Amino acid sequence: MQPPARLLIVEDDGLIRLDLVDMVSDLGFLAQEAATADQAVEMLETEVRIDAILTDIDMPGSINGLGLANVAHRRWPDIKVVVISGRYNPADGVLPPGAVFLTKPVSPDLIEKALMDVGLPLY
Repeated sequence: MQPPARLLIVEDDGLIRLDLVDMVSDLGFLAQEAATADQAVEMLETEVRIDAILTDIDMPGSINGLGLANVAHRRWPDIKVVVISGRYNPADGVLPPGAVFLTKPVSPDLIEKALMDVGLPLY
């Protein structure tokens, strides 16, 4: 049996991040957390395996969630990407190929569908 997929949740708001971690954990995924896109890149450089990134767009640091999504796609093309925002709606061509966009607030059902849409198996 294949081990559960590992998701990196990138969100600067601690309560929202905790809620997202709970949602993906309830779906059977293993969750890692990062408060900024910069921290997420550092984790991606050192983690053994991250299967998907679930990232907010607007956060502090040298890059935002869209930047993270595109960096991850270039450097780790096998990592699936889901981008979330309550403030922005990315223009066509801004998200990396295969990425899924969700508008906040998100529900467990929307998260589950997005993860399936990017190709992650549910457990």
